[in-house]
Amino acid sequence: MSQTYGAGNIQVLEGLEAVRMRPGMYIGTTSSRGLHHLLWEIVDNAIDEASNGYADEVRVTLHTDGSASVCDNGRGVPVDEHPTLHISGVEVIYTRLHAGGKFNNENYSYSGGLHGVGASVVNALSKWLTVDAYVNFAHYQMRFSSYVDAAGKVHAGEPEGPLEKISNTRKKGTMVRFLPDDTIFDDVKFNGETVSRRLQELAYLNRGLRIVFTDERVKDPDSREKVFCYEGGVVDYVRYLNQGKTTLHDDVIYLEGKRDDVICRCAIQYTDGYTESLFSYVNNIPTGEGGSHETGFKAAFTKAFNDYARKVGALKEKDNNLSGEDFREGLTCVLIAMVKNPQFEGQTKGRLGNSEVRPAAEAIIAQQLADWLDNLKNQDVAMQIVTKAVRAAQVREAARKTRDNARKANQLEAAPLVGKLSSSTGRKPEDNELFIVEGDSAGGSAKQGRDRRFQAILPLRGKPLNVEKKRLDQVLSNEEFRSLITALGTSIDESFSLKSLKYHKVIILSDADQDGAHIRAILLTFFYRYMRELISAGHVYIGMPPLYKVQKGSKIWYCYDDKELAHVTKEAGKGYTLQRYKGLGEMNPEQLWATTMDPAQRKLMQVTIEDAAQAERLITILMGDKVEPRRDYIVEHAEFNREDNFELPPQQEGGN
Repeated sequence: MSQTYGAGNIQVLEGLEAVRMRPGMYIGTTSSRGLHHLLWEIVDNAIDEASNGYADEVRVTLHTDGSASVCDNGRGVPVDEHPTLHISGVEVIYTRLHAGGKFNNENYSYSGGLHGVGASVVNALSKWLTVDAYVNFAHYQMRFSSYVDAAGKVHAGEPEGPLEKISNTRKKGTMVRFLPDDTIFDDVKFNGETVSRRLQELAYLNRGLRIVFTDERVKDPDSREKVFCYEGGVVDYVRYLNQGKTTLHDDVIYLEGKRDDVICRCAIQYTDGYTESLFSYVNNIPTGEGGSHETGFKAAFTKAFNDYARKVGALKEKDNNLSGEDFREGLTCVLIAMVKNPQFEGQTKGRLGNSEVRPAAEAIIAQQLADWLDNLKNQDVAMQIVTKAVRAAQVREAARKTRDNARKANQLEAAPLVGKLSSSTGRKPEDNELFIVEGDSAGGSAKQGRDRRFQAILPLRGKPLNVEKKRLDQVLSNEEFRSLITALGTSIDESFSLKSLKYHKVIILSDADQDGAHIRAILLTFFYRYMRELISAGHVYIGMPPLYKVQKGSKIWYCYDDKELAHVTKEAGKGYTLQRYKGLGEMNPEQLWATTMDPAQRKLMQVTIEDAAQAERLITILMGDKVEPRRDYIVEHAEFNREDNFELPPQQEGGN
């Protein structure tokens, strides 16, 4: 280590080298999420062209060589020379950090990508990237690549040559194609389903925009291309989200207005459900943590309906106003705010922080909703909403009494958990883990095998209640969920508090069979419906027990999937024994610790909500009470004809 520290010790990373050195600073992670972030950066640029009225079609293609391309029919990336840098606009945008046309509002009134690093970061983290610009009846092209030279110096996203004019053309727009660098990312294979879902969402958010998605890797030529285009925009989106639900009214309520520089659009439809489904966006970016636009919407919505309830006599003079939660029970709403210079906050940058947006959104919604409520043809629907809210308030009050009575009787405190919850001795919630274990047998092994200093065990006796389509008071009367709520310490519903969480890792541990999968689904539905913040803050995990045990002599391997098994059996050679675990109860405490509970060796899958709207829809379809949408989903997505390429190993002496 050098004993002196002077200016000569300071490392200067030129150009895009800094991005390759610290990719997490620019895209968050080098996991699959970070990989897809590259694609979203380029897609967002194309969508910005469309949402500002310059393009009406975007094409996204996943190619067989692992690259992805995005093409729009907008104005085309600038090809003229930059006045001070004296290089083409293409080179500026793709090689200079914080270079772009979105810092003021002259080129784009509303933009999703404001920081100006998107295009250059994608270039820096790709093996190669090509830009085709179709501008002024000419086709221009420029190619960039990243490599390490003979001296070991990293060259990031450097031009392979100047911008070239390829030909004349009547075509307009920009096409960007790039190959993510496999030395940067854990996995460079794009997920077609993930890409398809995001593009469909963007098509709903941008009414009339045609988005064509092609996955050239798909074997069936008839299934390679999908076209998303919705003339109804967010109205169609709400109908899509409510598939599988019973709606209270056919017509979707649509409100739209502008105040100062803020535009608000929202579509609303009520169902007979008991939970609220509000999805908000700012300039096409999902705001899962809400923000000032949501706050303004909720305030205006609650006031307008309380005023209406008093006007029609549903609330008497002596009655208290109903709460916002009461009016939003059963609500499905998509809310869009278009903001000139959005400032994002929160753990995942998913909350809008602009304070000026709240009064603007509140004023827009208040005016639009007042006009809607004054229209005589909307009176029946308005009365249905008020009636549902009054009933929701009554149920909420009953649930509060149930909760209070339960507390008084110690039913929601630690007393009934004696003999059920085996708590940890550690007092630091950030170090503690709660394993929710299927069955008393596995629970017994887990209790014996755990490290009691930081691991707690809560065994489930039988399947918990499927909370989809259940009221809060019904959930609170279920013993399994009461135990879980008590163990976590967070309470539930509007009194939920993440600050009171006793365990920062909540791990669902169930068998790798259909019953185990069902229990996982039920628990995840409960967390999503009543403790969603627990998931969005990253506290929920799924434990991954091994499927196989391979033993040869005194050496033991545990395999978590068929691919790993094939690798291990090849390494083991002849003379091994193979055990297929049917459930957690088959493992003794030492095995359960070594394979599933030991932080140094286990495999955990963190539960995230990448797409809240899609998660909402899938939970409704898969856990709701309508059979037909569930059957349709299974028929569409199950691979009934998939060939099993797993070969059982040849029988060994003493093998099984």
